[in-house]
Amino acid sequence: MTETLLELTGITKTYPGVVALDNVGLRVTRGEVLGLIGENGAGKSTLMKILGGVTEPTAGIIRIDAHDHTALTVQAATRAGIAFVHQELNLFENLDVTANIFIGREKKMGGPLMLVDNAGLRTRAASLLDRLKADFTPDTLVENLSIAQRQMVEIAKALSIDARVIIMDEPTSSLTLTETERLLSVIAALKAAGVAVIYISHRLGEIITCADRVVVLRDGHTVGELGREDLSHAAMIRLMIGRDLKSLYIPPAVRPRAGGCDIVDLVTAAFPDRSVSLSVQHGEILGLAGLVGAGRTSLARTVFGIDRLLSGEIRLDGSKVQIGNPRAAIRQGIYLVPEDRKRSGLILEMPIRENITLANLLHHARLLLLDRSSESSVARAQAASLGIKAPSIETQVITLSGGNQQKVVLAKWLSMQPRLMIFDEPTRGIDVGAKNEIYALMRSLADRGVAIVMISSDMEEVIGVSDRIAVMHEGRISGLLEREHFSEYNVMRLAIGQLPDAAENAA
Repeated sequence: MTETLLELTGITKTYPGVVALDNVGLRVTRGEVLGLIGENGAGKSTLMKILGGVTEPTAGIIRIDAHDHTALTVQAATRAGIAFVHQELNLFENLDVTANIFIGREKKMGGPLMLVDNAGLRTRAASLLDRLKADFTPDTLVENLSIAQRQMVEIAKALSIDARVIIMDEPTSSLTLTETERLLSVIAALKAAGVAVIYISHRLGEIITCADRVVVLRDGHTVGELGREDLSHAAMIRLMIGRDLKSLYIPPAVRPRAGGCDIVDLVTAAFPDRSVSLSVQHGEILGLAGLVGAGRTSLARTVFGIDRLLSGEIRLDGSKVQIGNPRAAIRQGIYLVPEDRKRSGLILEMPIRENITLANLLHHARLLLLDRSSESSVARAQAASLGIKAPSIETQVITLSGGNQQKVVLAKWLSMQPRLMIFDEPTRGIDVGAKNEIYALMRSLADRGVAIVMISSDMEEVIGVSDRIAVMHEGRISGLLEREHFSEYNVMRLAIGQLPDAAENAA
């Protein structure tokens, strides 16, 4: 019989006027990967905070090693072998890998000075990194590591406390496909060693790949559990949102028409020795795929005027436009939905109303004074049109879910007149229901004649949503795929600089 490491029974958490969790149960066994899924606001984070000792439940029992607890402290959770790898990595960039793994738990040598045993810690760190097959050393500064390598440090930190249960929260949200595959192989090795992993992700394809069992939360309740043999996108989505979703691909209501945006021999600061030529028509969604560092975001930032254009032309409907800064791009109807919406797309402490109207304040000015009535009218209309869930347009954006924050970014641009919309990782960290709404909105914009470029590292998304796919490799467009030639294989071949398989294209 499989050993149960921990079990949560009847977990309830209430706040004034809100029931975050209602009689939730969860069981974790040795050496299993348990997928935990649900829309934003389903209660996943609250449940994990309770398990980690950060939050105390209102009711329920936490059973660890046959001992019952009404609540845990952070220290008790650590002693029980429960460790977290958070989406927002918690590392000190100015320290090396060894210091980050053992920070706060440094082993001291004997003697009156109580010096830290740095040599012993490095030896232990090297053993942990070897176990994870890491490609960096204990002496490497964290600031010199990639996101994927930093996650390895977090996992090494978890293993250093002899973790029996590692909770991974959206671990692949910033990883390339290759890095994701490497992380999944590490998870398989942890599983083989008897370590249990609770894997939280909105990327359902990864859940199907690695999970032995899936627990689904909705509105603070456990609504179902799926065994390995029952895992499918349709089954998980049905439990998560209580209904079936249509295919990601929504065919255009009208055919793309001539015109749109032409990028001609554009040279960016990121790749000064290479040029990019690309066209996107009115009414089409052009997916832009490639590995991290291929130049996709640099291209988007240059077209929007954030980064300097070294040479080349940007044409809208055949006419050359001069874009030296974002203000000039906005005047031309070129808008960017940035990858990091919190840092680059929103002012979190401002209300929804101000975020929506911020890019077009002159439109709401009367004799150089802001017309609050005009501003509120536009904000309310956009919030209603996009289904932004908030008590009012005066609600601070920082309090909204990821999906609703993304809708506020979109509302800012849709209140104006877009001609070209660039979406950079538009659904990162967003639940499946909100993703479907974003996809439908993108198609609606395209049907209105807007030219759309969608940058995405999510292979399922870029194949499922795009009308055509352009693939970048080391600062160049390595290939363009029509819909009948879409496949993960063809996209990855182009992403690593090889031509797609001829047999695949002929199929």
